[in-house]
Amino acid sequence: MVELSSLRNLQALSDLLSLPADEESDAEDCKNVNLMANMGPGHIGACSSTSRQDKNAVNSAYVKNTKDIWDVEEVTGGTHFDDLADPRPQPEYEIILKQSVGTEDLFLGMSRKDPSSMCCESMLVRVKLPETKASDLVLDVKERFVDLRTPKYKLGLHLPHSVHSKEGTARFITERYELEITLPTNRPMDSINLT
Repeated sequence: MVELSSLRNLQALSDLLSLPADEESDAEDCKNVNLMANMGPGHIGACSSTSRQDKNAVNSAYVKNTKDIWDVEEVTGGTHFDDLADPRPQPEYEIILKQSVGTEDLFLGMSRKDPSSMCCESMLVRVKLPETKASDLVLDVKERFVDLRTPKYKLGLHLPHSVHSKEGTARFITERYELEITLPTNRPMDSINLT
């Protein structure tokens, strides 16, 4: 009895989902069904080169909408630094936020400084580069990105805060094979927050 009821349920479900042959249906419904029927495993994954060209044509003819959150140029910002074909490994690194603290800050509390990252004045990036010479380093610092390249390593680091790229300093410690990059942070209200 259970088998018959399940068979009836399946037939009823089949009748609901199938298109009636004798009734006329909208042309749009038939087009959507035909498009889905033509899809196969080749439609999953990366697009073919012709569809990429179509997407590029759409992006080039893109008209800016005032309600958009980001521009098309802003979405891909920083991705041109990431070279996926480069086989060099990424070195080990750490980012340390620093602030200058005096006795008036520590004991007397006379300034508005606190231990949060918003009151930090500079950023220290330490990169460990084993078996590397200082002459092999190629360093490029942007406002929110550090690009470091050596013959053995490649580091493309997106920074958590904006920095003054022209005012930073870098030093290579040969005993530890470590590069220290000190970058002053660039915050919009530093003169108010840090006085």
